[in-house]
Amino acid sequence: MKAMIFAAGRGERMRPLTDTCPKPLLKVRGRPLIVWHILNLVRAGITDIVINHAHLGHMIEEALGDGAQFGAHIVYSAEGTALETAGGIAKARHLLGDDPFVAIAADVYCPHFDYEQVKTALQDNDMWGNPHPADKRDVAWLYLVKNPAHHPKGDFALHSFSIANEGDPRHTFSGIGVYRPEIFDAIEAGQSAQIAPILREYATRGQVGGELYRGDWTDVGTPERLAQLNAPIVERMKP
Repeated sequence: MKAMIFAAGRGERMRPLTDTCPKPLLKVRGRPLIVWHILNLVRAGITDIVINHAHLGHMIEEALGDGAQFGAHIVYSAEGTALETAGGIAKARHLLGDDPFVAIAADVYCPHFDYEQVKTALQDNDMWGNPHPADKRDVAWLYLVKNPAHHPKGDFALHSFSIANEGDPRHTFSGIGVYRPEIFDAIEAGQSAQIAPILREYATRGQVGGELYRGDWTDVGTPERLAQLNAPIVERMKP
């Protein structure tokens, strides 16, 4: 299985930190955000990694190299201008192959996520070994988390491992998902496109599955959240 890490965002809300450092290289507890993901992927045996980049992308390549220092094999998909999530996947489509792959937002911190579980997230067969009909099988599997304070309304509802656009309770998309690559084939390489409309369309058809991840997770979207993660434990526990 291959992995793609989204690292092309400008990180406007993280300025001025991201004026001189790409957001994925900002450090949490002494380690760049993106490296937490790489090490966890390698630990699960997922070593073929595609990373897209745009803003200060040369710094990402210089820091990570070919991935050998982590036991990985990293290739890059350079974007002159960030193409959003689905657009980034479409541009890197030739690097991802034809099998389901896991995609990860570089700017989330989830140090204990076990990527072993993503390998079987999209099964071609049911529990009895029978193939799912093409129009019934899941095309994506999303990991949701409890709604953080800055995103109280969530993104999706979850009903018995099935993702729905409407309903309660609602949860927040973690930024980690497994996808069948063919759902991006309609997007031309170089075209900017977001992944949310695609997921919502397939959720309407009942073809998006998911589950709730209950481990540590933070969307490192502001300097304040980054500082909170890097604060001493005593400081982090203060109300």
